[in-house]
Amino acid sequence: MDDWTNSHDRALSRRNAEGWMFLIEAARDLRTTGAIAPSSKALARLLTDPVQEHGARPLNVLEAGAGTGSVTRTLIPRLSAGSRLDIVEANARFAAQLCHLVRTHPRLAGGSDRVRVHRTLVEHLDTSRPYDVIVSGLPFTNFAPAQVETIMDRYMELLQPGGTLTYFAYRGTRYARALTASRAETRRHHAVEEILGGYQKRYAIGRWSVWGNLPPCHVWQLRRPVSVPAPAAPDITAGMAR
Repeated sequence: MDDWTNSHDRALSRRNAEGWMFLIEAARDLRTTGAIAPSSKALARLLTDPVQEHGARPLNVLEAGAGTGSVTRTLIPRLSAGSRLDIVEANARFAAQLCHLVRTHPRLAGGSDRVRVHRTLVEHLDTSRPYDVIVSGLPFTNFAPAQVETIMDRYMELLQPGGTLTYFAYRGTRYARALTASRAETRRHHAVEEILGGYQKRYAIGRWSVWGNLPPCHVWQLRRPVSVPAPAAPDITAGMAR
């Protein structure tokens, strides 16, 4: 009982510390910190479900916008043997915390070289590795429409054919901004939603609501289509008289 209590107290203390860290970093820079609280366990599970759905096959996985690691902690135990994980985080303080998480995580003892933290923007990530799963925690509604399009194009470029992208969007943000933001900000937000809607229309395979999160959100799953072979050129000699 004492062990459970101590473990519970440590987890609660860590989550409270991460909550304050999110608020502080959001006040400093909304470009790299768009959440007001770490992702809930329910959200983390939904975002990382595609990793588990692949079973025991080794995977290449990318997590973008990992923050303080609330989703990363759910993701790492779900990695199958031989899988590789790249974690991208542009915020220097969050990236340092993620490096510490990777060094000390018990599931990575002796194998932390399979997980790398990259302090950069995902659109600047230098890699030739195709990914089976991309988990995105980026705050799209805080970005300029052109940035969102660049990031989504990069995601689709990085995915294997048949690979899955998961990301979340907070519920009700359009209405909240319409009440409190300037007209220019409202137009920007609407343009971002229009861009995301285009990708959802072309690639979405599912959407789920997560009410147990602050604030509640939707989780989207998108899939890069498997390439279809080009049809064979017609035989122009077919049917010709001999």
